[in-house]
Amino acid sequence: MAVGRRYAAAVAVVTVVGALACSVLTSCSGSPADQINYAVDGMLSSYNTNTVSGAASAGPQAFARVLTGFNFHGPDGQVLADNDFGSVSVVGRDPLVLDYTISDKAVYSDGKPVTCDDMVLAWAAQSGRFPAFDAASRAGYLDIDSIDCQPGQKKARVSYLPGRAVADYLQLFTATSMMPSHVIGDVLGVDVTRTIQGGDPTAIDNIAKVWNSVWDLKPGIDLKRFPSSGPYKIDSVLPEGAVVLTANDRWWGAKPITKRITVWPRGVDVQDRINNGSFQVVDVATGSSGTLSTPDGYGRHELPSGGVEQLIFAPEGPLAATPARRAVALCTPRDLIALNAETPISNVRLNAAGDDAFTGMEGAAIAGQFGPANPGAARDALGGQPLTVRIGYQAPNPRLAATVGAIAKSCAGAGITVVDTTSDTTGPQTLRDGKLDVLIASTGGASGSGSTGSSALDAYSLFSGNGNNLPRYANPQIDGIISALAVTADAKERAKLLGDSSPILWGDMPTVPLYRQQRTVMASKKMYAVEGNPTKWGAGWNMDRWVFEK
Repeated sequence: MAVGRRYAAAVAVVTVVGALACSVLTSCSGSPADQINYAVDGMLSSYNTNTVSGAASAGPQAFARVLTGFNFHGPDGQVLADNDFGSVSVVGRDPLVLDYTISDKAVYSDGKPVTCDDMVLAWAAQSGRFPAFDAASRAGYLDIDSIDCQPGQKKARVSYLPGRAVADYLQLFTATSMMPSHVIGDVLGVDVTRTIQGGDPTAIDNIAKVWNSVWDLKPGIDLKRFPSSGPYKIDSVLPEGAVVLTANDRWWGAKPITKRITVWPRGVDVQDRINNGSFQVVDVATGSSGTLSTPDGYGRHELPSGGVEQLIFAPEGPLAATPARRAVALCTPRDLIALNAETPISNVRLNAAGDDAFTGMEGAAIAGQFGPANPGAARDALGGQPLTVRIGYQAPNPRLAATVGAIAKSCAGAGITVVDTTSDTTGPQTLRDGKLDVLIASTGGASGSGSTGSSALDAYSLFSGNGNNLPRYANPQIDGIISALAVTADAKERAKLLGDSSPILWGDMPTVPLYRQQRTVMASKKMYAVEGNPTKWGAGWNMDRWVFEK
């Protein structure tokens, strides 16, 4: 999945010695530039990518090498150990018990040590036990029974509930999942870990309120609240919403090769900036920036992501009732929309990230009636009554604009009026606020991939009470299936579970899958080590190894 020229060592580990970046390339003769401009396809609204809006933003693409963890995700979405950060060892299998050890060298850019307190905060925020946290997902964390952590220490024992040995446990406490707990401690004047361990609801609610909002990004932020645990740290936020990253001089691993990377959010003219050479790396959903042409000085790679572009229905309003959702699904020309995206229709909801045998099984038969548009059936589902539906996506996005146009044209024949209410701030919160009836986005409402790299964990976007369960869908049968998928490694059992889910989900219609979101990664041919990635972390997973040759 290389774009431009890459060196093999970058794929295997992130701790490769920086000097190797050019030495293994016969054609790398110049010295590294000090600055790289990196364009992503979402907004950079929060440093905390674990909130509902933060997870749906481009934050993971920007901060994978700013907020590190025990693991990160490689170019195929695979989990790779970050030995600079620490290590994980299995102590017991039933129940699952894991010992985590944070490196003695691990320290934030403000000089404060990285400790197990940050793990306790991550668990508390994402376990679902404390509802004031606006966490995107409880996947995996809700199955943790306890974290044995002495405040200020480097070791923690994580014990899972009996029978809940989460198969993808290495997906937890990974890059961008742990926030600096001492920042909240400083804001509130409390010991965060002891407060959580004490269980006082009011005190924990206060921690949650800070966790939800203290890391919002805007020009003029107080950098003291944004310490880094990775090779890069935040230097500033520009008026355009771009985030400037600079080398973290307290990083204890291999130093980043490029001293400064500016991450540019959605909304800039990507093609013009490619044409004039001011963007060295571009990582966007295919079509979201229009039909990008590739100048002679650039390389390009297209790859499928682990997320599925979909219609996400609001829990209230004109589409609250199942017949109305089914009507919209029936008049949506999924076949033409997928054809425009130059990718097959996706029928999956619970196995989006897994490009395997199960993908074709979930819903293939029953989904057939929702392929070509059927305005007549849609009209019948509504009993001949008219319906007005507000549809939106995060603008600008020419591909999704075409999608809304196709739905509007097709559904008009069913008496359904589609109103495009798109804006540059449209996202999960717009749907939650009742300003939208349908959000077109990827997994969890993301503008980018949105995928964790694990189908089992991504499936929690339809689990009752999950933050990124934007339709607020609740079905005990589906909850049971999702719970079982999380602890099941057997292929036949997974296939059975996915098969059982299909008629339920197509019957209830909380979402309508359209197609697997495709990604376009472009880089200057003077760039080295840029790799596409199907997960929400995108190409930024190894940005500290990027080289732009002068």
